[in-house]
Amino acid sequence: MTLRQDADKIIKDALYAALPDTAVKKALKEIKFSKGKVLLVSVGKAAWQMAKAAWDEAGNRIDGGVVITKYDHSKGAIGNLEIFEAGHPVSDANSYRATEKAIECVSNLSKDDNVLLLISGGGSALFEKPLVDETENQFITKQLLKCGASIVEMNTLRKRLSAVKGGRFAQLCVPAKVFTIVLSDIIGDPLDMIASGPAYPDSSTCKQAVEIATRYKLELSDKAKELIRTETPKNLDNVTTYVTGSVKQLCASAMISAKDLGYEPVFLSASLDCEARDAGAFLSAIARDHQDSKKSLAFIAGGETVVHLTGHGLGGRNQEIALSAADGIAACTDTCVFSVGSDGTDGPTDAAGGYCDQCTKEALKGQGLDIQSVLDDNDAYHALEKTGGLIMTGATGTNVNDLTVLLIKR
Repeated sequence: MTLRQDADKIIKDALYAALPDTAVKKALKEIKFSKGKVLLVSVGKAAWQMAKAAWDEAGNRIDGGVVITKYDHSKGAIGNLEIFEAGHPVSDANSYRATEKAIECVSNLSKDDNVLLLISGGGSALFEKPLVDETENQFITKQLLKCGASIVEMNTLRKRLSAVKGGRFAQLCVPAKVFTIVLSDIIGDPLDMIASGPAYPDSSTCKQAVEIATRYKLELSDKAKELIRTETPKNLDNVTTYVTGSVKQLCASAMISAKDLGYEPVFLSASLDCEARDAGAFLSAIARDHQDSKKSLAFIAGGETVVHLTGHGLGGRNQEIALSAADGIAACTDTCVFSVGSDGTDGPTDAAGGYCDQCTKEALKGQGLDIQSVLDDNDAYHALEKTGGLIMTGATGTNVNDLTVLLIKR
């Protein structure tokens, strides 16, 4: 097999192992619903897959519900559930309409009723009822995406501008019990930050929110400034939460696959959290240090990097990681770096991530492209498209951060 074939096999195996089906069904076996109704609300990029798993396991107990996922992420009808597709990473009219349906679904419940809430990454945009003007809500999100704020920083702000984030959706379900099953897409599994914690007490503070807004020089209306100084729920007594999967599982699966292909796997971290370009440069440095290895090596990391937008091109953090490594591995032998978003989407593109090997730099040079200039314009997508370096998976049905791998084949 070629390096690229090895990379594709590792990606396929890791993503399959990270699907939430088994974990959701396992969590449901632990849940004891009260005698009343059971309403299902599933939000996020993996919302359809999680809802389907729940329906297959407990459909005879579910009285109805709402599924809200990203465009092109639904795979068809699920029982009597209403399925919506909406905007990500910026909320749109369908996000607001679907969220209103979810709120209606859990209104006027009794203490004997139950809400089964399935949460995956992407819920911050998909599940939204803004407390500011909808146009301003979109503008604030775009500012946060452009400035390079981390997902935790973004969600610290967003939950204060929303009627359903930061534990407020759980309050709307009172007096019903809420059973939450979470597929984690944030390093360390902070339950109040995943999808901005619609049913989990908020650990962040107003002081932190104000500091974030000041640090990134965000343009906010007077109303938004007032809202970020308004505290969020710190206690919720009607919620039980189960975590079903995380990036650690994704890395572990990749290590098994790499070993099966003849590589000696080396686990680096499941907490990769830096500029995408720095991650790529670091991996290329590791590659150069191990060129004299007699064994095939696979260095594996997981997490979520950030991109500070300075140009006007097209790309995503995973594509930038791969392209940022291309210069450093150009003098290497049988070496590649690839990085992929587990949800199948990298930034505002149809690619899941990017792949570069020792030939990428020369291939781009032959087409008149300079790697640094491409990165300065944040245009990794079009550069990788020219070298066959785009990784395309389509919507995967899961969302547990990103997988980044350096392969040295001997």
